[in-house]
Amino acid sequence: MSNKQARAPRPVAGEQVPLTPRKVSFSWEATPLHWVPGDPLTTHTINVLHLLLPAGERWFVHVYKQVLPYIRDDRLREDVIGFIGQEAMHSQAHDEVLPHLREQGLDPTPYTAQIDWFFEKLLGDRTLPPGRSRRWWLMERVALIAAIEHYTAFLGDWVLNADELDRRGADPTMLDLLRWHGAEEVEHRSVAFDLFMHVDGGYRRRVRTWALAFSALLFLWQRGARFFMENDPTLLDGKASFRGFYLRGKRGVLPSTGALVRSIPRYLSHEYHPSQEASTEQAVAYLASSPAAVAAEKATEQAARKAGA
Repeated sequence: MSNKQARAPRPVAGEQVPLTPRKVSFSWEATPLHWVPGDPLTTHTINVLHLLLPAGERWFVHVYKQVLPYIRDDRLREDVIGFIGQEAMHSQAHDEVLPHLREQGLDPTPYTAQIDWFFEKLLGDRTLPPGRSRRWWLMERVALIAAIEHYTAFLGDWVLNADELDRRGADPTMLDLLRWHGAEEVEHRSVAFDLFMHVDGGYRRRVRTWALAFSALLFLWQRGARFFMENDPTLLDGKASFRGFYLRGKRGVLPSTGALVRSIPRYLSHEYHPSQEASTEQAVAYLASSPAAVAAEKATEQAARKAGA
């Protein structure tokens, strides 16, 4: 397996747009603990996002600020800066859900402390001499982010099309958070891969870091779901299982196992480019109607008018 930089596949025309952070806010007072009615396992499986994303996306931002000096393409630099702004907002929005969970008797602190250690210590900066070793570790993390972003875009595309959640009466505020975030993940889905191809692009590194990212995400997600189910104050014997995930995937309230498995060879293909996945048009259309995104746009316009007055 060669580690030479692969020729970057050509992006699909019309799938990349300028990236703008949207300063959204959400009110959680009316959101129940089981925001998918009668289905704590689906609720808590998706709730793991609130545990992983604040620390994970802060880590994305930290790594990308370090890699900015390596970018030699002005358009890509602009995209990376837009990506940083969007990811910082995602981290904040999901972090603000955690106090609401505590108020409902579900304190995520023991698990989020582990996630903080994972991103800040295990994947954080290391005391390495300047030069080859330090660059190697930076490129490893850039490649890891590209692999993770393949799955955040996968999840974003899924939640934008998860009509079964609406039919089950899922909380509209939580759905808006998930779909606003998912739409922005689809919107910027090419940035991490394009950056990796620009600064390194080695195929062996892509495969190796995909394996690490995929394994870590599965491990952390199942631990998070089990943590929530076991500590849910309303459940006597809460358990999370692969069978439960599989069945809910078939019902359409969680991503299907088959779709997740089929996503693997697409990322590992030499012809892969993220613009081949999902739809920017659909993502932008949702962002134009999202209650939180629309409110954020109006607030930005009002602030601009006041500043110009």
